Amino acid sequence: MPLTVELVTAERVVRVEQGVDVLVVPGSEGQMAILPHHAALMTTLDPGELVMRRAGQEDAFAVTGGFLEVRNDRVTVLADAAEPFEEIDATRAEAARARAEERLRLYREGRAGDVDVARAAAALQRSLMRLRIVQRRRRPGPPRV
Repeated sequence: MPLTVELVTAERVVRVEQGVDVLVVPGSEGQMAILPHHAALMTTLDPGELVMRRAGQEDAFAVTGGFLEVRNDRVTVLADAAEPFEEIDATRAEAARARAEERLRLYREGRAGDVDVARAAAALQRSLMRLRIVQRRRRPGPPRV
């Protein structure tokens, strides 16, 4: 029996998918594959790419962390934020990367003013993750996970 995967954020249900053959997630201890009949599990997620595979198709999402629970072939992903690959705007992600790098550079040079370093570092991490997913998914040939 395939998996049922529910991907949700605090704002919305991003996707509920039945018939998932394998779910690949960025676990806090590294990338994990969840298959049907997986043992019960609860873990944290790191920012990265979440991939749902079923019947030869893949759906990819950028997630910025959260929690995952597996129980009885039902997987619930409570993501801090989740964005389908198709909705990632590479131009916007590149602009966010440049802004975050500039803020961090000003901080290192002591010219930051009121820059929130933790926020700039988190923005840089999110933008780099989105850009990696776009780069990996838009290459010719089969997607790599």
